[in-house]
Amino acid sequence: MATASVAFKSREDHRKQLELEEARKAGLAPAEVDEDGKEINPHIPQYMSSAPWYLNAERPSLKHQRKWKSDPNYTKSWYDRGAKIYHADKYRKGACENCGAMTHNAKSCMERPRKTGAKWTNMHIAPDEKIESFELDYDGKRDRWNGFDPATYALVIERYEARDEARRKYLKEQQLKKLEEKNSKQNGEGGVSDEDDDEDALKVDEAKVDESKQMDFAKVEKRVRTTGGGSTGTVRNLRIREDTAKYLLNLDINSAYYDPKTRSMREDPLPDADPNEKFYGGDNQNRLSGQALEFKQLNVHAWEAFEKGQDIHLQSAPSQAELLYKNYKVIKEKLKSRLKDTIAEKYGNAASEEEIPRELLLGQSERQVEYDRAGRIIQGVESFLPRSKYEEDVYINNHTSVWGSWWKDHQWGYKCCKQTIKNSYCTGAAGIDAAEAAADLMKANVARKAASEDMRAPAEEKNLATWGTDVPDNLNLDQKQLAEALWKEDERKKEEKDERKRKYNVRWNDEVTAEEMEAYRMKKIHHDDPMKDFLH
Repeated sequence: MATASVAFKSREDHRKQLELEEARKAGLAPAEVDEDGKEINPHIPQYMSSAPWYLNAERPSLKHQRKWKSDPNYTKSWYDRGAKIYHADKYRKGACENCGAMTHNAKSCMERPRKTGAKWTNMHIAPDEKIESFELDYDGKRDRWNGFDPATYALVIERYEARDEARRKYLKEQQLKKLEEKNSKQNGEGGVSDEDDDEDALKVDEAKVDESKQMDFAKVEKRVRTTGGGSTGTVRNLRIREDTAKYLLNLDINSAYYDPKTRSMREDPLPDADPNEKFYGGDNQNRLSGQALEFKQLNVHAWEAFEKGQDIHLQSAPSQAELLYKNYKVIKEKLKSRLKDTIAEKYGNAASEEEIPRELLLGQSERQVEYDRAGRIIQGVESFLPRSKYEEDVYINNHTSVWGSWWKDHQWGYKCCKQTIKNSYCTGAAGIDAAEAAADLMKANVARKAASEDMRAPAEEKNLATWGTDVPDNLNLDQKQLAEALWKEDERKKEEKDERKRKYNVRWNDEVTAEEMEAYRMKKIHHDDPMKDFLH
């Protein structure tokens, strides 16, 4: 809470202060008031509400969070446009030679150049302009509406109102003129055509209806190009609200799918309905007609031309691709017409002799496809799938199925030979049998190994010597030689401890007897022996 000063408080005072702050946050106690009598929000954190010590705040306040220091040099005023301060009667020395004003020279004079300036005529002296100089702050320099007078916009409104009034007056005069001509024709000829009535009614309706209210089915407010999403603009929604929504045309679950995110329904929701009566036939009706179909054909042509060696790419060079496609269509039409002419010359044209019946030209068409149990088409034409620029149904290495047609143990493979290596050669049914036989053999080997481990014989305990070799059965140690070997081992260790007792001429013997090895073993210190400290 906003505190006046950081004075020392006892534990009891501090507890009461916390309870008061909690009560203020809960709304049980009135909020704290600052110097100006404004309430301080109790939910403001303490590091924001507490004033710095150097401000010496005596009462709780949020003044330190506001811009309470204002620069007196900055101002928000603007120039007084067209203001005059003094109007002289005679020309003064140093004034403008053209108009006679003292506030500018002849080069910067905004008045029309006179034939003879005021310096020489001493007549029609212009008044002096009011010159102001003031310093603007950061916002004042960048304020594009600084100095704008809203009252000047009334002239624009008056101009548009005058134009609308003149237009209404002109339309009314034209309407009265047409009405007089109509009456004169009725008196003279006794009738008037229906077309004139329609034109008059249409013009009258146009005169009555304001432009801003025509075709205003619905307005959707959207934000465009600002930090919050953009400036608010009006976007007209041309769908009439009285029409039935596309997802309500057919409530069957198995009918055409409606995507609520993109608001699209590609298939026809009512394929069996009369095409002359329904107003919506699916989004594919627009995707397969007009410029969308031409663009799709342009894509296909670019792919096929690139596969055949043409250096063409629709995204990198769209103009080149479109020009090549136009040339291709022209050449194709010429070839078709030439082929048609040659066939007609050779065999004749029976289609041109008899007219096609109107039932076939204007008859109703329905798209219905019937299949048998095996999936073959009995009646109708199957809908073609769109072609892809990637290769499809291409079998490599003698395979009869594509990669990814088989799955086992988290691995993809070929269904024809059940191999999981993509670049492998197809082995067919023989490879499948061999793989199954190998798997069975591996399972048998694993089972046999597991059985042999269960029936393993207990390991024989070997009587190892203490120095790491097998103890022969006929090993006999001489006690006298063993005692001598132990004495030599003690002497050797004494020499290792005291370097001064080492002799200069050292004899080395590589032949080690069993007694010497046993003596070395008995004198050796085992680091993992818990009683090693008590041996010597």
